[in-house]
Amino acid sequence: MPESLWTKPGETLSHKNACKEFGLTEDEVFKAMQAGKLQYRENVAHGNPYLRLLRSEVKSLVCDLYGPNHLEAQAVKHQLKKVNREINSLKRKLKSLERQKAELIERQHQ
Repeated sequence: MPESLWTKPGETLSHKNACKEFGLTEDEVFKAMQAGKLQYRENVAHGNPYLRLLRSEVKSLVCDLYGPNHLEAQAVKHQLKKVNREINSLKRKLKSLERQKAELIERQHQ
């Protein structure tokens, strides 16, 4: 693979995120690495080691193991989780702002 894929934003992901995003098990990822289906690089973040994989190779692996329909279903499922997480975050922020507004209105009337 060209070296540039390893440096482009969004072209790599950790083995843990590959499992979450594409519905793979760590065992499936490790077996694919041993079989030479996945290239990887060892990295460390904040003292914690992890394996970096190429997104395109992970997608190919998922298609080989489960078919292209699984890839689409996992993408939708992953995106839905992200949207729900953002909605919940905004709800918490809205509650905080409403409390702050109520306090300011109370102080204004004093």
